[in-house]
Order: sequence, then structure tokens, then C-alpha cells
Amino acid sequence: MPSAIEQIVDVYVRLKNRRGLDQLMMHRQRLAVDLKSRSGYDFSLPIGQIDDEIAIIEAGLSRLKAESADVGATHPI
Repeated sequence: MPSAIEQIVDVYVRLKNRRGLDQLMMHRQRLAVDLKSRSGYDFSLPIGQIDDEIAIIEAGLSRLKAESADVGATHPI
């Protein structure tokens, strides 16, 4: 069963919502930076999860880019 972030990214890709994916990416990156700058607690588990989510979002952005390239190749302007 896909995770919540995988489902969200899939919807953004299907809707061709690059802006939504970019915002999702920026949010996760800010979270990662914030957690990595903290001390006094072991944040390795949430940091690892956020890193995994960033990888999923990056894959979604790649899919979106590939789909737009395919459309451009079949329907030149």
C-alpha cells in the first residue's frame, strides 16, 4: 500500500501540478534543515523519514518532467 506522501505526489503528477510539488519539496527541505540544526534529542528517525519523502517528491518531479517532455516530443509547438 502506498504511503500518504506517495499518494499525494501521485495526484500532483497526474494533475501536472509542478508548483504543488515544488512547495511540498521546499517544506520538507525546511523541516530537514530545522531538525538537523537541533540538539538534545535523537532526530535521526524523523530526519530519515523526511529524507525518504524528499526522494519520493524528487521522483515525482522527474516523472512530471518526463511526461511533459513526452508531450512536447509528440506534439511539437
